[in-house]
Amino acid sequence: MRSVTGPPTVREPTRSCRLLPLLIGAEQQRDPGQDGAELAVVLRAAGAAGLGTDALRAAEQAGVVRPEQDLLRLGPAPGRHSYDQAPLSERQAAHRLLASAYEDGTRPLPLLYHRAAAVLGPAGPLADALAETAARLAGRQRAGHAECSAALARSAELTADRAVRARRLVAAAEQARLAGSPTRAHALLARADRTPSPESARGPAELVRGLLWLRDGPVADAQEALLLAAELLAAAAPEDAATARLAAMEAAWELGDAPGYLAAVDGFAPLGGADGPTARRAAPETDPPEPLRPQRPASTAARARRQVRTPQPTRSLISYRTGMSAVLRGRPAEGRVPLRRLLTAGDGPGDEPEELLRAGAAALVVGDVAAAARLNARASAVARARGLHVLVARTLEHLAYAELRAGRHARARAHAEEGLRAAHRTGQRNIAAHQHAILALVGSVEGDTAGVAEHAHAAQEVAGRHGLAQAATLAQWALARAELSRGRVAEAAARLGPLVGTGPRRGHFAVRMLAVPCFVEAAVRSGRGGAAEAAVAEFADWVAQGIDPQAAGQLARCRALVDEAPGSEPLYARALAEHERSGGDFERGRTQLLFGGWLRRRRRPRDARGVLTDALVSFERCGARAWAEQTRAELRAAGQAAADPVPGPLTRLTPQQVRVARHVAEGATNREIALQLSVSPRTVDHHLRNIFAALGVRSRVELSRVMTFGDGAG
Repeated sequence: MRSVTGPPTVREPTRSCRLLPLLIGAEQQRDPGQDGAELAVVLRAAGAAGLGTDALRAAEQAGVVRPEQDLLRLGPAPGRHSYDQAPLSERQAAHRLLASAYEDGTRPLPLLYHRAAAVLGPAGPLADALAETAARLAGRQRAGHAECSAALARSAELTADRAVRARRLVAAAEQARLAGSPTRAHALLARADRTPSPESARGPAELVRGLLWLRDGPVADAQEALLLAAELLAAAAPEDAATARLAAMEAAWELGDAPGYLAAVDGFAPLGGADGPTARRAAPETDPPEPLRPQRPASTAARARRQVRTPQPTRSLISYRTGMSAVLRGRPAEGRVPLRRLLTAGDGPGDEPEELLRAGAAALVVGDVAAAARLNARASAVARARGLHVLVARTLEHLAYAELRAGRHARARAHAEEGLRAAHRTGQRNIAAHQHAILALVGSVEGDTAGVAEHAHAAQEVAGRHGLAQAATLAQWALARAELSRGRVAEAAARLGPLVGTGPRRGHFAVRMLAVPCFVEAAVRSGRGGAAEAAVAEFADWVAQGIDPQAAGQLARCRALVDEAPGSEPLYARALAEHERSGGDFERGRTQLLFGGWLRRRRRPRDARGVLTDALVSFERCGARAWAEQTRAELRAAGQAAADPVPGPLTRLTPQQVRVARHVAEGATNREIALQLSVSPRTVDHHLRNIFAALGVRSRVELSRVMTFGDGAG
């Protein structure tokens, strides 16, 4: 092959050990998201430097590289041969060699990047070509976000014009955000901030900054940055201004700031009513509707963002804003009409994940949890298919919450655990806090007291610092429900009282009513009937809005609890009839448990035993272990010895301990288990010690044998 200038000529093995790690590092500069480099590309570049076929074998034997299928990774001992340790002249030479490996023209972005990385100082035409290619490929989803971010950042370094340089740095920050690299995105924004540029560059920067803080930072700061971005972008980039306002609405929701949410809605430019002449579907991206058509060519940053966020005045967007505005202004009947329109085949969302998520939120507001689960599942599938990794964690959060509202707790756990791992991978601590809160709620159903405490603490730790009112409310509700499952009614009432009340410590406006049934049960059983009556009155008004399919049965149960007179029996019967219509073993089981206890106290043990047996079946079907134990105690009090669970070793373990034990039986290490369960290795070690003690085993081998041959709990 033709020789291209490379590092100084030395002995062949030494040269290969020096050059191949350098080429891998140079490729990783181009695409920070990849672990290693394509083997064929590196070998072509090495061939251009005159290295023979033995170069790879020599470098592998020296431990500086490690081939794995089609990739070449750094070995365990690259040492001083790594990219960061090499002189600038050798790094530039490596980029020139790699550029030669892409000269067939089939992949223009790597070719342009390596050419740009091999030069110093301003290089206007090359910088322009690199930036335009990165923006075009990002817009068509033909290149990864990390790769586009590196290309845009390099083009900025070669750009002399300060305003253009700042815009390219902001575009690079946006691509880094989409790649799930918030630290890199903030660093690029800081470089843009230090670059003197016109006021027009501030709007895109504030938009990216606000979106970063919305997922991993104080949401109050995110709200302010996004509102500022909307103002700055309104004239020149109305599409991005709409994106900023939508995100500001979400920030206000996270804060529990209903007035702030409505202010963000009201800040949108008028687009016509949901049934008016402007309420039409958006034209293709190349021909946006007149109200949002830019008056000048879009910036590189705007073009690079378009594949993820291009809110247009579609019927679905107008319906969402109109409906949510009416609901939050206390006109739910008026708001449900446009929100329900989002769920129809003709007027519903397309295949944009953000539109699907908004439709899923609308479905929950109108009480259609099945549609919410379906829409959020679709959003998750689309995000995965398009490689929009930064959105996957959020779609899984929405999906887990919808499953939780539907009473499908096992599904909610599966989605939340996967979403938690995705949130950590992409540096989105705020989303991770929500996943922890959902897992705490699931644990409060399963009776996993330790798991509830662990996940609730993790949620509240971030929620407190970042102002996540919804996650904090869910975590407190989970802790209270765990107390209630163990019969600690006074503690549960004390924890829930402020959340469902009207004082400064009240819970999130969209969640607090969901916790009222737990508060009423805890308050009545702890002798605080007056507080329970006041809560039931407000809950009845909320139930009338039809927001939660489980709520009608819960309301009848709450009224039966407050009544506690012979007239309570029809209320319990009505509650059970409502549960049959709405489905959900857990809520049905709770009503059956309370009704059975009421019958027993009325000296009707035979009737009580029948209802309590049904409650036990309901709890066992949904895995609510602590609630099942309460039911067995009630059955014994009613004169019947409840059947114990099927004997087996796993019945002595909590649900979280069962999951740890099964991972051990599969041969996973503590670190691997911690990664799978989104906990720390120290927590896994703590669970293992308790598992060994509960099962009477002394080693992982013995535990694996018990799991293999004695898993009676299934």
